Amino acid sequence: MQRADQANSALENESTTTAAADPNTHILDTPLVRGEGKQVIDRVTLRKPRSGELRGVSLSDLVNLDVTALSKVLPRISTPTLTEFDVANIDPADLVQLGGIFAGFLMPKAAKARMESLSA
Repeated sequence: MQRADQANSALENESTTTAAADPNTHILDTPLVRGEGKQVIDRVTLRKPRSGELRGVSLSDLVNLDVTALSKVLPRISTPTLTEFDVANIDPADLVQLGGIFAGFLMPKAAKARMESLSA
């Protein structure tokens, strides 16, 4: 029994480390629960959107991390795929973190390099 607990703990630590190593993955402070507890989403990975995935949304709203704009774009770029309902029910702290990841996608490489050099 103790070995099973140790193995489960090791797997949890490995998955947390993997998520922490991926700057585009956020481990949710408050997991999302779907279908009467049948599916629990505890982490979300975002990928850089293509221009077509930004359709129907104002770029200025996205830059300002407008909740309505994010609720339209996040389902298009998230793994697992979030629904607009999921985004509407996500903890505000988690939404801010996902918005920060998204905002990073909008920054030019030169600006990212400048920020990294300032923090080093």
